[in-house]
Amino acid sequence: MAEAAAKAAERPILKVKFGAPDGDIERVRAVRRAAPQATLIADANEGWTEENLEQHLAACADEGYGLVEQPLPAKADGFLSRISRPVPILADESVHDRASLDRLVGLYEIINIKLDKTGGLTEALALADAAEAKGFSLMIGCMVGTSLAMAPALVLAPRARFVDLDGPLLLAKDREPGLRYEGSIVYPPEPVLWG
Repeated sequence: MAEAAAKAAERPILKVKFGAPDGDIERVRAVRRAAPQATLIADANEGWTEENLEQHLAACADEGYGLVEQPLPAKADGFLSRISRPVPILADESVHDRASLDRLVGLYEIINIKLDKTGGLTEALALADAAEAKGFSLMIGCMVGTSLAMAPALVLAPRARFVDLDGPLLLAKDREPGLRYEGSIVYPPEPVLWG
């Protein structure tokens, strides 16, 4: 992981996947050493536990991570209300649409809005409004998909501190024409994208 982080260390933000049964604290530290200037996001993918969560959060805080994404399984995230959280916590699997929002107050500071989970742009916009009214900050994220699936989410991007719309980059082949990516920047869609 440190080697991969070192190769991308010039990027301003790196989102790093964690959640292994053992060794994540060492990985948290190694990634920071490899990318000392980057804002780091630790995405635990629901892989940490009540037994190790506080140690993992402390390690992330010590290493200056910007936030931790979904550290516990969605069904077990009530535990977050019982511990100190030295790093902002972002809900991903725990949030889908406005109906899931009230339960997250006091557990998370940030929510990840994904159009695939909300059912589309209309609910995503409503979720963003409701979340901000409740004091949540926003991340705009995605599942793996083509540029056509990412383009509507760019409407929400100016409202978010973090935007993770790399779905087309994970495909063997994106649609033509697709979104234009340069380094860590994704550009608004050209009209021809819509066909």
